[in-house]
Amino acid sequence: MREILGKAKTVRELLKGIKYSIDSYQREYKWHEKQIKELLNDLSEKFLEEYQPVHPRKKVADYPHYFLGSIIISRKESTGFIVDGQQRLTSLTLLLILLRNLQKDRADKVIVDELIFSEQYGQKSFNIDVDERVLAMEALYDGQPIDVTDRTESVQNLIARYCDLEDNFPDELREHALPYFADWLLENVHLVEITAYADEDAYTIFETMNDRGLSLSPTDMLKGYLLANIDESKRTSANARWRDRIRELNEAGKEVESDCLKAWLRSQYATKIRERKRGAKPEDFDRIGTEFHRWLREVADTVGLEQSEDYYRFIDRDFDFYSRQYLRLMEASEILVPGLEHVLYNAQLGFTLQYMLLLAPLHPDDNKAIIDQKMALVARYLDILLAWRLWNFRSIAYSTMQYAIFRVMYDIRGLDTDSLALKLYESLTKEDQNFTSNDHLRMHQQNRYPLHRILARLTDYVETQSGQPSHYLEYVGEGKTRYEVEHIWADHAERHTEEFPHPADFTEHRNRIGGLLLLPKSFNASYGDLPFADKLPHYNTHNLLARSLHPQCYEHNPGFLHFVQQSGLPFAAMTVFKKDELETRSLLYRQIAERIWNPEDLLKGATA
Repeated sequence: MREILGKAKTVRELLKGIKYSIDSYQREYKWHEKQIKELLNDLSEKFLEEYQPVHPRKKVADYPHYFLGSIIISRKESTGFIVDGQQRLTSLTLLLILLRNLQKDRADKVIVDELIFSEQYGQKSFNIDVDERVLAMEALYDGQPIDVTDRTESVQNLIARYCDLEDNFPDELREHALPYFADWLLENVHLVEITAYADEDAYTIFETMNDRGLSLSPTDMLKGYLLANIDESKRTSANARWRDRIRELNEAGKEVESDCLKAWLRSQYATKIRERKRGAKPEDFDRIGTEFHRWLREVADTVGLEQSEDYYRFIDRDFDFYSRQYLRLMEASEILVPGLEHVLYNAQLGFTLQYMLLLAPLHPDDNKAIIDQKMALVARYLDILLAWRLWNFRSIAYSTMQYAIFRVMYDIRGLDTDSLALKLYESLTKEDQNFTSNDHLRMHQQNRYPLHRILARLTDYVETQSGQPSHYLEYVGEGKTRYEVEHIWADHAERHTEEFPHPADFTEHRNRIGGLLLLPKSFNASYGDLPFADKLPHYNTHNLLARSLHPQCYEHNPGFLHFVQQSGLPFAAMTVFKKDELETRSLLYRQIAERIWNPEDLLKGATA
């Protein structure tokens, strides 16, 4: 083999002024939300272990370093072709673009532009040079929206993962800590760059690193430990049970087995979580997430693993039970399962923390009816909590929510249904914000996706309560018709100068929830620019929430009229739509939301 170089580099050293390319057959960017969240969570947690607001910026140089793995490069003249590592490098570039945009108006910003692109003879080119990504990368870099409808899956992933970074970027890093974090990322995060100067050498290295000496996964090591402590007479039976359960988890998707084990062990055994302060050590919750096999060895006696029979029961009863429930929850997070609909609603908001919380009150001796009732109660609790937070512009990101969810998980562990319902209800009563604490919910770039889901729930509720079948899945994109958020007011501030002399005031009101509907994308293309009076007849041909603006909706419509009368909700036809009508409509939406997300339903044991 010809010369091969291996060198540890900081993010700055790796990306500054260097051009990377990717062979055409390797150009797909495939990371999903899970991987991008894990990257962001790992980086932010490592940084926050040391960060203190009182530190001067130069103190960051003494913060702990972080190893992000290796990449393999085939060097050809001035360009390096990425043989392995493009997913991480692309994701790092997306994070750098986000940091650039978050710092845009700051005087203390860390300049990251040269790590994202290089410029020569007035031509700007991105340092990871892939033709099909250019327009998307430029849009992200400039903070501009981009329609990805007809783009490749790789480009759609690119935009989606940037949105995931933006949505989940921790609040603790957005203000004073932001330039500190940027400094730390550029100077204290390292990758090993392995460089070969011939393709065949680079791919030989890649194959050697991935094929030789098959590594045992944490799941394999956990299995070995458990089986070693079971009497030989039962070891074969336990091994068969383990193998069957792992096979079914693997069939459900990549990394499902480890995700299931983490959710189960956290739900039943985690008693502490690391505090976010300097010098705080990882606790049960954190260690289960990174090294559950080692953690269980160290705490075996405290979780009841002492004799052979305990280890056998841990596999044959406990792992069997919780893995089956985990798979049921995975199914309920993808399709509407009667009685567990709220699991899907929470999953569509990207709330992955729900699995361990849903498992927490379950016990292997529970029958199916009790299991379903407990799951439904916890899922409904989460649905209410998440709706309240989104209504008040509060983050539901993993890093923001994990401490609160851990506390609730600990409190509800093993409870019977009545105690569980009461505990969850009491937890909600302690929340300081609900629907009444924000009269001005509005759409902005960061909450467009969850607001779409809220509007889908409002629309679906009005229709199902009026005796119509549910169309929720269609409204959120699982049908032939694509639905979008429709502004009742077209984007023409000049039409509203009488009430809004300043365009910014008009825009703020235009985006309020009372001025929004959920309608087919084709409607917006055809009628979205029209004045309200011209749109109104067309609203009458769509869903009930849109139709309720039109006077004819209140004629010969017995199901809807009965619902209006029975509910007492302030529905009203509107032949004009001005500021007062917008406020009235916003109040209506809020009152519908209070019915959908009502904590009192927990005490009724309702699962509808």
